[in-house]
Amino acid sequence: MSERRLRIIIVHNRYRSEMPSGEDRVVDQETALLANAGHRVTLFERRSDDISEMSLSAKLAVPVRSVWNGHVRGELTPLLRQEQPDIVHIHNTFPLLSPSVLAACAEAHVPAVATLHNYSQVCPSGSLFRNGRTCTDCVESSPLASIHHGCYRNSRAATIPRVLSMLVNHHWQSSVARFFCVSDAQRQILIQAGMPASLLVVKHNFVPDTGIRRAGPGEHLLFLGRISEEKGLPILMAAWDHLTAKNSATLPLLLAGTGPMEDVASQWAAGHDNVRYLGLCAKEQCEALLVRAAAVVVPSASVETFGLTVVEAMVAGVPAVAADHSSLAELVQDGVTGILYRPGEVISLAAAIERIVSNPKLNSAMGDAARRRYELAYTPDIGLNALLAGYHDVITGATAPTHGA
Repeated sequence: MSERRLRIIIVHNRYRSEMPSGEDRVVDQETALLANAGHRVTLFERRSDDISEMSLSAKLAVPVRSVWNGHVRGELTPLLRQEQPDIVHIHNTFPLLSPSVLAACAEAHVPAVATLHNYSQVCPSGSLFRNGRTCTDCVESSPLASIHHGCYRNSRAATIPRVLSMLVNHHWQSSVARFFCVSDAQRQILIQAGMPASLLVVKHNFVPDTGIRRAGPGEHLLFLGRISEEKGLPILMAAWDHLTAKNSATLPLLLAGTGPMEDVASQWAAGHDNVRYLGLCAKEQCEALLVRAAAVVVPSASVETFGLTVVEAMVAGVPAVAADHSSLAELVQDGVTGILYRPGEVISLAAAIERIVSNPKLNSAMGDAARRRYELAYTPDIGLNALLAGYHDVITGATAPTHGA
């Protein structure tokens, strides 16, 4: 199978550019990986940025068409006829594509696979997070509860289309031949939520090797990601205040990213001599920050599906401090490639940060172990082999493996 050149159509709705998404980055990297390996890859995508340029009537139609977009189905059908792909790989269809793409695939008798980058199959917000805590109300009962809470963008009106799509679209589980989960933790949650285990396989995200490794103990601690409550900014700020009060914050803390808490983060950083808020950073700047870090801090309060920052740190030989839950506990080997702390506990996070910077020898050993872990599990070659194996199983009708693709 590895010698055969496949014809693949990638279906993806890109996120808004002012809120950069790790999912967009994963899709771009995976598309490039397939193309560089000689496979014929065709993109069928939409950009949420385009909504701002639409007419008023078109904007008003977006919520309805996010549930089912007949125009998109009509556009994909001739592309399928022209390209005659071996497989269609779907990533995100909200809000400009919709599950109508699956109907087009079924009509053309082209098998479809989908990567589940979040929990949108069982949670309208996709995060299993509400009001500062994990929320499984929709998983345990009905997604209708999310309308009352306005779970998507804190808006009842915006949440309704997400719920309608979940309720009326059964095409996902009847028309998708294989769902790729990006961690075993995510897979287990989706099985518990009622998705069929036979369709769910684990295919980890991969991260390209920058070729740059950390030299020395590191100059700072780094938070790299969305500046938001669900990513753990409140607990990180509280833990840092605790360390500062006891004169244990021996290295500066850098915050890089953007999000709904950026004003809070900026004001908090301005009041600390040992904190810098950098805002949104370019890819090259992020790589430079990582390679000079003593550790990355990943204090996420939400149920993570993967943890790109942890693996990006592995590439540079940098250990991580992370919450001991979901996929983070799967990625970080406590005491080996980093340190896990008790979720929600400020003192536990502060102690983990203090430990990882106070022992340079341990820190160096963890960084080396993190790099070895990357080489064993998350390189592009490993990612390509897993992806092609998943495609091959679907194309040939093989039974899905229980663990991993």
